[in-house]
Amino acid sequence: MLIATRSGKINITKEKDTKLIAERLSKLINLGDILLLTGNLGVGKTTFTKYVINSLQRINRHAISEVTSPTFNITNEYQIKKILIKHYDLYRIKNKSELINLGFQENLKKQITLVEWPEIVKKLKIKNSITLIFKYNNSYTERYLTIISKNKKIINEFK
Repeated sequence: MLIATRSGKINITKEKDTKLIAERLSKLINLGDILLLTGNLGVGKTTFTKYVINSLQRINRHAISEVTSPTFNITNEYQIKKILIKHYDLYRIKNKSELINLGFQENLKKQITLVEWPEIVKKLKIKNSITLIFKYNNSYTERYLTIISKNKKIINEFK
C-alpha cells in the first residue's frame, strides 16, 4: 500500500504560475481522479480549477468555456469529448446525507471530479484523491500550493 506523499510548497503568487501548474497537473490526471481543493476564500481554488478544465479542453481540441465557481449551483459539469468533469463547491453542504443526495458518489470512476471545500468528502475515504492545499503567507502577499497524492508520478512532477 502506498502512503500519501507530498510535493514541496509551490509558489503560485503570480497567476501565470497558477496556470502553469494547473496545465501540468491536467496532463497527469485521469478518469476516476478526484481533486480536493482546500484553502481560504480567495486563495485561488476556482482559478486553478478553471486552468485545469481549460487545459483539458485545449488538449482535446474542444472549445474553451468559461469556468465559474459553482457556489450557488453546487456543481457545474463540463463535457469534453468522452471526458466528463464535475466541479463541486461544497461550502454549504453540512453532512454526508446531503452529499449522497447530490449523487456525489455516482460514476466517480467515469469522470474527473474537482471539489472545493471538500471537508465532508474526506470523511468518505475515497480512493484516487489528490489533495491540493492553497495557502497565503502570513502577510497575504504570496500564495502557495502543496499537493498530496498517492500517485508518485504526480508528486515527482512537482518536486
